[in-house]
Amino acid sequence: MCSPQESGMNAVGARMVTRSRSRGPGAGLRRGGEEGAPLRSVEAAAEGRKSHSSVKRQRKTQRLNVAYEASEGETGEGAEHLQAPGWEPRDWQQQLENIRTMRSGKDAPVDQLGAEHCYDLSAPPKQVQRYQVLLSLMLSSQTKDQVTAGAMQRLRAQGLTVDSILQTDDSTLGTLIYPVGFWRNKVKYIKQTSAILQQRYGGDIPASVAELVALPGVGPKMAHLAMAVAWGTVSGIAVDTHVHRIANRLKWTKKATKSPEATRTALEEWLPRELWSEINGLLVGFGQQTCLPIHPRCQACLNRALCPAAQGL
Repeated sequence: MCSPQESGMNAVGARMVTRSRSRGPGAGLRRGGEEGAPLRSVEAAAEGRKSHSSVKRQRKTQRLNVAYEASEGETGEGAEHLQAPGWEPRDWQQQLENIRTMRSGKDAPVDQLGAEHCYDLSAPPKQVQRYQVLLSLMLSSQTKDQVTAGAMQRLRAQGLTVDSILQTDDSTLGTLIYPVGFWRNKVKYIKQTSAILQQRYGGDIPASVAELVALPGVGPKMAHLAMAVAWGTVSGIAVDTHVHRIANRLKWTKKATKSPEATRTALEEWLPRELWSEINGLLVGFGQQTCLPIHPRCQACLNRALCPAAQGL
């Protein structure tokens, strides 16, 4: 049973509910008497609960905001540490160091007969030397270094300048450069390029890759090597068949490449620029002596345990 006090409270509650229902919303507010006070108290209590809930929600929201802002701050300040590193081949530094060790003797054909050894160091002026560098590179395409060096010796014995080449008939020029690869095409390219150099560059060679590759018979590899040897400027990685083959065998490209130019682009995306000038001569000699096109000498290679291609042999 309920106590008298509880009975009284229940009666008051019953009257409040009955009158509220009979008079409709806000009836207690119109009276303004003793009956309105309990309603205002109830409303105040309800408002208090709403306000308290709102404060609690705000506090929760604030706490969430603070946590989020702190997370953003940490991300912003340490972004350089959180970013994923760019792609690079596995074990490439050790592979490179091993190749340097194997090439330390500098006794490959490219070391004695490459483009930097085929021009006349005593030929004045400098533009003649640069012209000879370019010609040796044009002759070297699809040709062994020994054959290119022999052709350059014969040309230099005749006096190798822009003027002397333009005064030489095609038949004689062909005899001098034979047996370089595609020698008939090279006779035509050498004559056309020499005429352009005389007309547009005063007998010198262009000093940019874009202008060099615009010359007949000059490709990207030749242009980058000409920039390095003739002008002393590193403009890009010179990629020939040796560099192309070895880069793919070592998986130094993110995916397999089908041309030397595609290999150059892939290598330049990750290889530190300070290594660009070294990589051509290093890999060409390595390809001439160890990483041969057919029957590579994997057993003699220091990278045999690190080379993906060697694992499949």
